Amino acid sequence: MENEEENRERKVTTRFKPNEFKVLDTRFKKTRFLKMSEYIRSVLLEKPITVNYRDKTMDEMLEELALLRKELNAIGNNLNQAVRQINSAHGNVDNRLWLNLLTIIGSKVDPAIVQIKECMLTFSKLWSQKLKPGEA
Repeated sequence: MENEEENRERKVTTRFKPNEFKVLDTRFKKTRFLKMSEYIRSVLLEKPITVNYRDKTMDEMLEELALLRKELNAIGNNLNQAVRQINSAHGNVDNRLWLNLLTIIGSKVDPAIVQIKECMLTFSKLWSQKLKPGEA
């Protein structure tokens, strides 16, 4: 087997017609390779090539999930701001009542937000093919 740390000394230059290069580039962009030279070497040496496939039907769902995440973050921020304002007004009976109510609401909302975010992360990993369906 070839030593992987050995430098590549031989250089091959190939010219392509614009439409040929377009086909090559399109195929290259669908793979995991970061460099065109890696892709071309793999093709020529008949090494396995991983091609990424994206399920376009999930695009709309992913957009909705992104909006949902943004909304959940806004709700959490609003809740934190309300608690800070109540904490800044020390001693008032009404403020202590509101603080207790907001603490109870926060304790109920926070776990739900965390669970929704974890679910959204799993869906986004599944969508981007970083996670296999059986691992979900």
